[in-house]
Amino acid sequence: MMANPLTRRITEVLALAPQSRAIEFEGDWSTWAEVGDQARRIATVVAQHGGSHPQVGVLLRNTPAHVATFLGLILAEATLVVINPARGDDRTRDDIAALGLPIVIGTADDLAALVRTSDSMTAVTVSTLTEPPRLSPCPTPISADTRPGVAVRMLTSGTTGPPKRIDLTYDMLARSALGANPEAATAPAEPRRGVAIVNAPLVHIGGVYRVLQCVTEARPFVLLPRFELQRWAQMVREHRPKAVSLVPAALRMVLHSDLTRDDLAGVRAVTSGTAPLSAEDADAFTDKFGIPVLTSYAATEFGGGVAGWSLADHTRYWHDKRGSVGRATLGAKLRVIDDDGNPVDPGVPGLLEVKPGQLDPDAGWIRTTDLARIDEDGFLWILGRADQAIVRGGFKVMPDDVRLALEAHPAVAGAAVVGRPDERLGETPVAMVELRTESNTDTDEIADFLRTRLARYEVPTEIAIVDTIPRTPSGKADLGAVRAHFAASRGGHGG
Repeated sequence: MMANPLTRRITEVLALAPQSRAIEFEGDWSTWAEVGDQARRIATVVAQHGGSHPQVGVLLRNTPAHVATFLGLILAEATLVVINPARGDDRTRDDIAALGLPIVIGTADDLAALVRTSDSMTAVTVSTLTEPPRLSPCPTPISADTRPGVAVRMLTSGTTGPPKRIDLTYDMLARSALGANPEAATAPAEPRRGVAIVNAPLVHIGGVYRVLQCVTEARPFVLLPRFELQRWAQMVREHRPKAVSLVPAALRMVLHSDLTRDDLAGVRAVTSGTAPLSAEDADAFTDKFGIPVLTSYAATEFGGGVAGWSLADHTRYWHDKRGSVGRATLGAKLRVIDDDGNPVDPGVPGLLEVKPGQLDPDAGWIRTTDLARIDEDGFLWILGRADQAIVRGGFKVMPDDVRLALEAHPAVAGAAVVGRPDERLGETPVAMVELRTESNTDTDEIADFLRTRLARYEVPTEIAIVDTIPRTPSGKADLGAVRAHFAASRGGHGG
């Protein structure tokens, strides 16, 4: 018997209907047999060159070969160490050198650019599902630490600083994908007929979860290299999925595009997470397309979601609870505490603590940095990040409040707000704004708009209009890059 239910389920799915379609990528379908063959080849390579429960670095790209690599590491019960090749060559090379891994897997181009020839590791090139992995084995590979029970060392989004790695165990991923009692979960009797669309990056927990969700359900899926509006819309029209997942930045792109209800005719619900989404945008999307938006709350360290909206809750409660991220899901427990660590009454703001359902039931509370409130019906509102609050001359400014006000302007496609040091006031809010392509709005007009919606001390002292806001792989604004922009600039508009 397999040591863990996730490995067992994937083994069963790969053998269920080998010749049926599994992944569509750039117009071509791969079968479960092709995915399974490559996964098993990867598992063999890892067993021969990595030892017991090895940590294996993967320069992850959204390709079928990398999906098979991920599954192969699960078959080998190894640990996938996520490496993001898009972070820049120097940082990625330093990251690989610091990790000290026995095996690194990637495309030929990534390995040539990012893995030093002097590094004591086995480099494994993966190209397509039908080409066997090519090895450049080191004669004396390093003996790295092993992490039995850890499935993925996942990178956080790196929204506020350098990404760090969070260990996601096989048990956590099994609970996320198979339910609260994964040992009792049974594999599907046949592949699903509906086709899903995966546009989240594999270097983010959202991409990992969506792929696992599809594979464990034996559901064929379209894998997009990245979210690109027209390609995504083409796949939605062709496959008519009942549900799609869009991060807020992508949802706003769809909302403000020329797509119509006919383009999204098969979709019954849109799920949205990874970053805050305003109730106004959610309502505007529903008004335009007739599709409810089900927001959720998750974090990498939770191993997935801990709160979200269901269709039934949306139908019954959205009018009164709009702006909430829903109620506890997947067996999670939520509470809000005060500054002394004591639980507060329903409706009272404080710091959010979570007991994720993906963790052992006896695990303690995880304290987040999110300010929140929970009402008497269990609905959760995220009010902002406590560690991102800007104190301007004694007044507290929440960046998300300013961002939402900016994004309410009809010309604004997206915004990011950070604090900038100020000798007199301590800190002031500054904002980076991305306009819709057809707009010629200037910063004076935006600042005037904000003064009708915000207190004077909340209005940014500088507004910078840029072509594109820097973003992390999960679609969140890269606040480190935003701060770096403003560190080199002075002036602008504000209160």
